[in-house]
Amino acid sequence: MESQAGATSSALESYLPRIESVLREILRQGGFHLSAAVRKGKLAVEGMEPPEFVVDLSGPDAEALLQKHAALLDALEYVVLRAVRLDEGLFGRITFDCQDWRWLRAQELQLAARVAAERVLETGDPFALNPMNARERRIVHLALKNQPKVRTLSEGFGPERRVVIHPAPPASHGAPRS
Repeated sequence: MESQAGATSSALESYLPRIESVLREILRQGGFHLSAAVRKGKLAVEGMEPPEFVVDLSGPDAEALLQKHAALLDALEYVVLRAVRLDEGLFGRITFDCQDWRWLRAQELQLAARVAAERVLETGDPFALNPMNARERRIVHLALKNQPKVRTLSEGFGPERRVVIHPAPPASHGAPRS
C-alpha cells in the first residue's frame, strides 16, 4: 500500500509535464528569454519542509522575474499552477525559483524577524514588518515560533497584510485552570 506522502508525490509528478508545457508556452508567447528546469526540491528553510519540486528559471530575462520582490516570478508560478488545475493542497509542494531568490529571501526574512523580535523585547512595543505575501509571512511566523517572549500576528488585508511582532503576555503564575 502506497503511503500518503508517496501518493502526494505521485500526484504531483503527474502534473510536471503539463506544468513544463504551459510554462514553456507562456514564456514563448511573452517573448521571454528564459529556460526552465524542474528539479527535486532542496530549498530547505529553517522550520519548513522543502518543496518536493522546484521549477528553476534562468536566462537573460531572469532579472525581470526578480524585480519588485519577485512579483513576476510569483505571478508566473500562480498562473501556471492554476492553468494546469493543480489541487491547491499541492501548491506548497512545488515552487518556482530564479537565481536562488526564494532561499535568499527566506534567509533575509528570518534575519529581519529575529532583529525585529529583539527590538520588541528591548522596547516592549509591537513592531510591524512591511507587507508581504502569505509564503513570506509564514517564514516570519516560523522563524519566531520558538521564541516564548514574543508572538506574531498577521494583520491587514490583501496586499497590505503584514506580520506584527508583539511582546508575549506574561505567563500566569497561578495554578492551571481546568
